[in-house]
Amino acid sequence: MILEKINNFIWGNGLVFLLLVTGLILTFKLKFIQFRLPFLLKKHGKSGNNQGLSQFKTVCMSLGTAMGTGNIAGVSSAIAIGGAGAIFWMWISAFLGMATVYWENILSARYSDNELKGPMAYLTKCLGSPLMALFFAIFCVCTSLGMGSMAQISVFADAFGQCVNFSRPIMAAAVFAVVLIVVRGGGQRIGTAAQFLLPLASIAYTVACIGVIALNIRHIPHIFGEIFSEAFNFKSAVGGGIGAAISTGIRRGLFSNEAGLGSSPILHSAADSSSPETQGLWSMFEVFFDTIICCTLTALTVLCGSENFSPAAAISAVLGDFSDTFITAELGIFSFCTVIGWYFCGMTAFNHIFKGRFTEYFALAYAALAACGALFSAESVWILSDIFNGLMAFVNISGIIIIIIFNKCNSFYPS
Repeated sequence: MILEKINNFIWGNGLVFLLLVTGLILTFKLKFIQFRLPFLLKKHGKSGNNQGLSQFKTVCMSLGTAMGTGNIAGVSSAIAIGGAGAIFWMWISAFLGMATVYWENILSARYSDNELKGPMAYLTKCLGSPLMALFFAIFCVCTSLGMGSMAQISVFADAFGQCVNFSRPIMAAAVFAVVLIVVRGGGQRIGTAAQFLLPLASIAYTVACIGVIALNIRHIPHIFGEIFSEAFNFKSAVGGGIGAAISTGIRRGLFSNEAGLGSSPILHSAADSSSPETQGLWSMFEVFFDTIICCTLTALTVLCGSENFSPAAAISAVLGDFSDTFITAELGIFSFCTVIGWYFCGMTAFNHIFKGRFTEYFALAYAALAACGALFSAESVWILSDIFNGLMAFVNISGIIIIIIFNKCNSFYPS
């Protein structure tokens, strides 16, 4: 397919290399800030001015955007395509991405205002390139309408259909109504919904995964050995050796934690914190929790509990026949949090393009496309989303690298 060829071209060695090198440069530039995160959060983590969303709501909304189907279905597909070694490269992506997401949130907090937010702010003000900001906004809108809405609901609807006989048109109508009601309430209602749903789903999923891992504890050392050996084994991985492991791991890592993508700075621009360090540090925590914790739990669960890399099959050892229903419910909550979080990103980018006009039409279109996810397969939508994900990341990372090269933001060092 033409779309697959375009996707493979965008996500070729160039973009993967760019993401890794940017994260590596920033890791050294920030003096391995990843290892100092707990101490820095204790020092800077509570700054605020009570003018926007609370820090907890912002973290939940940002995590909700990242913790979609990628944390369950995405990890399983990464292992199926790139082998167990893909998990190692997801870890590398997350570790380096923690430095990248800190830097992009620092830049966003410094340059965002009422009109310009996230990457649109620092690409315009710091880099001096309104054109790059415009391209980023266009790609962001396209990603939000695809991966952020339609694709998420499609995955949930397919999983739901395996558990219950249901009318897809009725589900589509329900999705349209619920999504529209929530997103029309603005950032506060989105943050409140994420604040309520995400912790419950995360705790339940973590407990279930730990239960499976505990039952198979004797296999865990072997699984870690398999992850590390296949990460550097040229003959491993179903899809073509070490290249498949690296490419799949980095791509799925970005899809999961969104470090370097540019969505996190948009979401954190709504927070009430007046401290750039606070936004940067909490965004690092989100990447750590999303990939290092949640994705690792999924990986260990499917590797030790299922031969076909199915989370539901693995969790059945703990929940029995209820496992399919449980995974479907988790997918539903994670998907819904992703849908409402990505609406905020898409709306912010849409406002940048159209200067605050036609916002009511975007809300309707967003809810309608989310509803379409219940009616149609989203295979092509996922490929398109991968393409726009890559284009977003390319514009954002290119801007950050230029900013670093010209040393425009030399003062952003936490202490």
